[in-house]
Amino acid sequence: MRAPVDSLERNVLLVDHRLPAVPPAWRLEQADDDGVRAHQQLRRRAFVEDQGLFAGSDLDATDLDGRTVVLVARGTTGEVLGGVRLAPADPDGPDVGWWTGSRLVVAPGSAPGTGPALVAAACARAEQAGALRFDATVQDRFVSMFTRLGWLTVGPAEVAGRPHTAVTWPIGRLAALAQATKSPLGGLLAGLHLGGPGFVGDDGAPVPGTDVVAACDAILPSMVERDPGWAGWCGVLVNVNDLSAMGAAPLGLLDSVGARDASFAARVVAGLRAGSQAWGVPVLGGHTQLGVPAALSVTALGRTDRPVPASGGRPGQQVRLTADLGGDWRPGATGRQWDSTTGRTTAELQLMGSVVARTAPAAAKDVSMAGLVGTLGMLAEASGCGAVLDVAAVPRPDAANVGDWFTCFPGSAFLTTDDADRAVAPAGPATTGTCGELVPGSGVRLRWPDGSTTSALTGPVTGLGASRGVAGTQIPRRGTPPGNPQESS
Repeated sequence: MRAPVDSLERNVLLVDHRLPAVPPAWRLEQADDDGVRAHQQLRRRAFVEDQGLFAGSDLDATDLDGRTVVLVARGTTGEVLGGVRLAPADPDGPDVGWWTGSRLVVAPGSAPGTGPALVAAACARAEQAGALRFDATVQDRFVSMFTRLGWLTVGPAEVAGRPHTAVTWPIGRLAALAQATKSPLGGLLAGLHLGGPGFVGDDGAPVPGTDVVAACDAILPSMVERDPGWAGWCGVLVNVNDLSAMGAAPLGLLDSVGARDASFAARVVAGLRAGSQAWGVPVLGGHTQLGVPAALSVTALGRTDRPVPASGGRPGQQVRLTADLGGDWRPGATGRQWDSTTGRTTAELQLMGSVVARTAPAAAKDVSMAGLVGTLGMLAEASGCGAVLDVAAVPRPDAANVGDWFTCFPGSAFLTTDDADRAVAPAGPATTGTCGELVPGSGVRLRWPDGSTTSALTGPVTGLGASRGVAGTQIPRRGTPPGNPQESS
């Protein structure tokens, strides 16, 4: 028999007895001009009139910086209940990925949680802007709130003669990328003795008994599916980069393509063909499989009689980055993939690709999926040391913020290390900058314009360990790179 409707409504198995969610009494947003003025009025009442921290006004150079962001909390009727501002640390200098938060204020009587919500939003907004360091100086009475939110205390400070505490937000973007892309390698590859003595963990592998270097890279299946032509181009790019990082001249490519049908495979092969023609490297053969999920891997063969290892670095050597800063973000991959190569001529691509061979540095590695910092960490690990990266000295395109540039795939970019008196050979349209040094220890630290350093990677990246030549000898080096007037013969 059918149960009455009212009995169903009272059935404990059908009725949701949980309390309905209570919406917050405010919403967070980036302030418009009216919001900025309302925030400044709250600041004046709190910091000038009530607390007497500032005389007359608390406005400063940060308020005049066009890059400053103000976040506000608005009540249900639109009134500004609180706000906070964040901006590059130097209002008069370039954005080097060091931001500060300041002027956090909440109107008296506002709903609990408004202040912490503004702080959390400021952290997220700073990271969105590419900050790799985010600092604040807070009144001592609010330190516990910041530490509950995950901030770390740095030490005592003073503002307007009042005791404050310097705090910093731990940004783990660089370590997370290295952890996700490279940290499992040591365990996975244990016992394989990859590359042979002196070349474990390198971008390519010298073939024993020959002057041939082999490299192999697979393109992410999601990228092949989403952008097959670009995936084919990158299949050439990343393999040529691997050979170039070891000073090898490319000889040819082998490809393996998986696709759901011939039409899709043709788009991948078109990208491979275009890359092959652009770099002047022939596709020698390969394999194509239809009726399967999208997949692409490419093997490259090159030649050099003196391969440059990643393990040749030693403490005291300078770190240089040679990168093509032309181009822009690949459509659909902003912040992840920089495309400088599709606009270059064959002569330009070959000149940039030969920079390691013509320089013959102590150590080299191309910047790839682990990003700039992760790649430097791998070079330092293979060399049995650590590294310090001078953030402000890293060559960077104007269209890329620091956080994105330090974690993206940058197209054509090579890290090299050597003694200070050995410069990098000319690299055509690419830009070279000295931006750090190798140091005793392990991991990578970032050095900031104020001279302080922060930890980016606390230890080894891959777990493959230091790579040494036979009996601890270093790899033989060429003499003076041609076209480099700063070096002695």
